[in-house]
Amino acid sequence: MSSLYIIPLILFVIYVGRLSSQICRRSLTEWWLTTFLLGAGSVILTGFVLSALYLTANAPVWAGSVFITATLLGKLLSRLSGQNAGFSVRKLVQERLQTGKNWFAELSAYPRFLFILLFSTLGIIAVTNLLLVFFTVPNEWDSMTGHLNRVMQYIQRGTMRHFGGTNWNIDTYPKSVCTLQIYSFLMTGHFENGFKFIHHLSYWTAIVAVFGIVQRIGQNRLSASFFCALAYALLPDFLMQAITTETDIVLTAYLSVLLYMLFTYRTIGIQTADSRYLYLAGMAFGIAFGHKITFALLLPSVFVIMIYTVFLSRSWAITFGRVWRLGLAIGVGVCLWTLPTGYLKNIEVFGHPIGPPTALKHQSVERAGSLPNLLEQGSRNVVRYVYDHVNLDGIRNVKAGADLNHAMRKPMVLLEDKLHMRLDEETDFSIQAFAFDRKFVFYNANPYWGIFGFGLILPLLVLVLVGFIRSTPHIYVGIALLLHFAALSYSAPYDPFKGRYFIETGLFGVTFLALLFLHPRTTVDVPNRPIWKGYVALVTVMGCLSALMCVFLNTRALPFAWTGPDGISFPSAFTSDRIRQITIGRPDTYTPYKRFDELVPESATVALATINDDYEYPLYGPKLSRRLIAINPFEQGLKPIPKEADYLFFDKSVISPQPGDIRLGTDTTLRARMIVPGEDYYLRKLKKGVKSEE
Repeated sequence: MSSLYIIPLILFVIYVGRLSSQICRRSLTEWWLTTFLLGAGSVILTGFVLSALYLTANAPVWAGSVFITATLLGKLLSRLSGQNAGFSVRKLVQERLQTGKNWFAELSAYPRFLFILLFSTLGIIAVTNLLLVFFTVPNEWDSMTGHLNRVMQYIQRGTMRHFGGTNWNIDTYPKSVCTLQIYSFLMTGHFENGFKFIHHLSYWTAIVAVFGIVQRIGQNRLSASFFCALAYALLPDFLMQAITTETDIVLTAYLSVLLYMLFTYRTIGIQTADSRYLYLAGMAFGIAFGHKITFALLLPSVFVIMIYTVFLSRSWAITFGRVWRLGLAIGVGVCLWTLPTGYLKNIEVFGHPIGPPTALKHQSVERAGSLPNLLEQGSRNVVRYVYDHVNLDGIRNVKAGADLNHAMRKPMVLLEDKLHMRLDEETDFSIQAFAFDRKFVFYNANPYWGIFGFGLILPLLVLVLVGFIRSTPHIYVGIALLLHFAALSYSAPYDPFKGRYFIETGLFGVTFLALLFLHPRTTVDVPNRPIWKGYVALVTVMGCLSALMCVFLNTRALPFAWTGPDGISFPSAFTSDRIRQITIGRPDTYTPYKRFDELVPESATVALATINDDYEYPLYGPKLSRRLIAINPFEQGLKPIPKEADYLFFDKSVISPQPGDIRLGTDTTLRARMIVPGEDYYLRKLKKGVKSEE
């Protein structure tokens, strides 16, 4: 019966699409982005209300209430935009397909080669990733300890109210993304992979937004827009999150919609006195800030874009008129989508909007200590991340690629040694020490921009900033990129997993690829320039190869079985058993978790005496039907075992074992290669009447 909720889910998507056609201009890009924004905004607001009413897990209420929220938001935005008639999306799609065919038919041989290669690569990846989304389980570290763990807790409790979980992320991270995951999970009949839907949708939304942004910057040049959108789709760090439940790709989608609305306002809204883009930008701003606190690091960059797109005018009166509208929209967006998501509760509980002092000292500026040390170590981080960007990500997943990558980087290592920058020796502002050759586990799961980044994006950025290429919008975008790069470097310790944060920086950076078709000094759409065109073709070929290798050699979700360059064999994600796949990041915990699954009934209530780093999500079981109760909440001390618990799952470091306890253990033979080794796990049966699965 629960699977029937897929019908209201489909109807909701159709309904939001129809509402969006009454809000936006007759533009397929704009319609997609407005639909995404309106749909996400409606679900998030609905989730906040249902949580307050203890209806978070009530599927029938969810199925109907999202339509009410979408109607209220849609009608308000439609009235503000002054467009109520709507348009036929089907007819618009047909027109755009014909436009695309005409564009491709007019291409010369060289750009046609580039676009055939890019579209073919994305097509292969799109099909593969869709299969991975539907048929492989989530297994990212943060999701196993925090993100998905708290989603299940909210469903079991019927509310998203603060409760105190084992991992500090459970109560401190904003809850807006949880509403989207819970809605997808309930409407798909408790389909576990429904948790990934908003993330995969965000991948395509950001690609569409890049296309639209470059259309605005590049005066509707399709070649420039398609090249940037396709290249962004293949950037390793962005591509890798398309099948995960990591949070940064969703923030990237919100940011991309915000930037699109701002650039569209400059090119269209100003000329027609159309303020709808300011209102939609304010809505996107509020949703983005409510999604994750790291949006604060993007505020300087967003402000720079606002200067170019909104603030600059021929008079103060005009500027004031624009600013108050945008400011009002942002204020409303923050009140609706930012404040209710958990920041105020964090201040009440922890005294800080981000979380407890322990978390701040672990991964924020506080870890640097004094201001002089922050400036020194932050500057080192800038250089470290530049070095990390200059890598053949994807390609170096195999030994030959790793050897080529090592040889290519030797001059950079020599330069660092001569300048005595001590990038790998200074470690007081690092979560994991910097290394010139990062471990396979780091770069396989969390790459950066790959060859598109250091081969084209960064050189074009430099050419713009030094004035060789004159492009006013790219100057502002370049400043925005540098500000975010600096914010990531100075705001937190160096982390080799930081590649996932640079997908937002890449959103600014990829627009520079438009210059390959827009600027006379760098265009490849001319009959001569064989060396330059050959170089761009080489980067494109290697970029496509890099993307394919990122997907097909991603050990977290391998389409086919593979043995990595470190000699470790991994099974195909499609054939691997659930516990094997879900513990791929901590294989030493496979044996105890597998044993737990065999011993504990799927409907049991289990008390958990675990620690911050323990995976708790796998313990819900293959049907996510076990009830878990954390009794060792973060920094609150051990709580009594609840009477309703059937079993106790605990770490030896938290509770001392007693006779009769079943030692699940951990695989100590793998301990040496674990970043954070597993604990010594035990299971205790608490009720005599409870039967184990054996």
